[in-house]
Order: sequence, then structure tokens, then C-alpha cells
Amino acid sequence: MKLAVILMAYGSPSTPEDIPAYLADIREGRPVSPEAIEELTERYRRIGGRSPLDEVTERQRAALEQELGVPVFVGMKHWRPRISDAVERALDGGADTIVGLVLAPHYSKLSVAGYRERLLDALDERAEARFVESWNTHEPYIDVLAERVRGTDAHVVFTAHSLPARILDEGDPYRDQLLETSQLVAEKAGLRSWSFAFQSASPTGEPWLGPDILEELDSLAAAGARKVLVAPIGFVSDHLEILWDLDIEARERARELGLELERIDSLNDDPAFVEGLAALVREAVSVPSTE
Repeated sequence: MKLAVILMAYGSPSTPEDIPAYLADIREGRPVSPEAIEELTERYRRIGGRSPLDEVTERQRAALEQELGVPVFVGMKHWRPRISDAVERALDGGADTIVGLVLAPHYSKLSVAGYRERLLDALDERAEARFVESWNTHEPYIDVLAERVRGTDAHVVFTAHSLPARILDEGDPYRDQLLETSQLVAEKAGLRSWSFAFQSASPTGEPWLGPDILEELDSLAAAGARKVLVAPIGFVSDHLEILWDLDIEARERARELGLELERIDSLNDDPAFVEGLAALVREAVSVPSTE
């Protein structure tokens, strides 16, 4: 067996000039309004002009490759390098078994299932595929998060990207997995005060899962809270949804409400987190430890 790993993330435009093409890719050919382009461009400007996602994902890739001792390739769902590009590189290197690992711990048919479909389509049965469906209760992931919130005297708000509320009627496990993760982290860290909220909902004209983080901050302030620590458990890397939605938008709302708001450090390429990713791969297919 010759193994390779495809590490998958959502993707982010490389430059502001790439934003129209990026949005068109997300919308799969549906028209993109000038207003949507302008709004996203302004958000990227506010965080410094571009997302650090590419650089962070490359550091994660390199660290995971070193930890496992097998080739690891990055494939983006909505930008370059594509998942299909990563698959071709793995196959060109002689891989006959590929583990697909999405940098998103919680399963939804609207998110993780799409990565799986792209991976399998690109492979076209040219190699054996092992896919990690979800890892929301994986102990190393829970441990890293618990370490970041342990000992705080603030109210902790766990967050993740919202999705259309219709997924609940379809039996999607996404929300339940998020609440399960939150409970496990809270128990391991010994938290006394915590809640869960969604963030980053898109204006599609249909209901999205809530409460939104801004609504949650309103409720916490009304209840007398003074300090809030946000723990975005649905994200494992610094990118727009962290740097804009939390570090700018949520902080501005907290300031208006008289709340002191902080955010945990993103997992990024934390060695303990990378070791956890390696454990997921080893569980998917037997890989000898490099230690």
C-alpha cells in the first residue's frame, strides 16, 4: 500500500481581484451581484486585504506530512489548488490509497458531503479511498479546545458556521454534533457558564440556524454578563469568518454593549492539534508512528 492524504479546506481568494471568480465558484454559476462583491471586498480590506487561510493550511499540511511520514496534499473546495488537483498529484506520486480529511470536524450534507463527492469524483476509482466523515468527539481535538478555555472566568460562547435551518428537517446531524462537542469541551474544562451560537449566516432569503453570535451577545449583556470568551469550535484555522465575523463584527457589538470580549487562539498548526489530525489518519488506515 502506498498512502497519501488529501487535506481539504473551503478555500479563499488569493487577492482582492480574485473575489468575483471566488464568489462565482461558490454560487456554481448563479449570478453574483455587484453589491455582494463589494461587501466581501470590503471585509477582506478590513482584515488586511487577504485571508491567511492558504498560509495556515500549508503549515498544517507540512506539519501533518512530517508527523505521518507520508505525502500530504492540500485541496480546496472553492479555490486553488482544487481537490481534483490534489488527487492528481497524489496519484502521480504513485498513491494507491488516499485518506480524505476535511478541516471541519462536524458533518453536514451541505458541507462535508460535498468534499467527499469531489474527492471520489476526482479519484474515479483509480485508488482506494478512505474518508474521515466527522471527528467532533475525537479526544485530541476536544483536549486542545478544553485547554484553551480552562480556567476562564468569562462566559464561554462556542460558535460554528450557520447553515440553512432546513437541514434539521432533513435529519442532518450538524447541529447535534456541534452541541455534543460543546458539552464535551465544557465538561473537560470544568466550565460553569457557557452557551452555543452560530455565526457567518449568508443572506439567502431563507431561515438559517441560530441564535446568531450577535444576538447571543445581546442576550448575555441583558442577563448581566460582563466578560465573554468566544470559542469557534467549528473552525480550525484563522480566516475571514474568524477575523471579520468575530474579531471585528462581534467585538464591535460587544463594545456597544459594554462587554469585554476575547477569542481563543485558533488551532492552526498547534502541534497537539496536528498530532490529533495524524491520529485520525492512522485510525482510517494503519500508518506506523514515526516516533
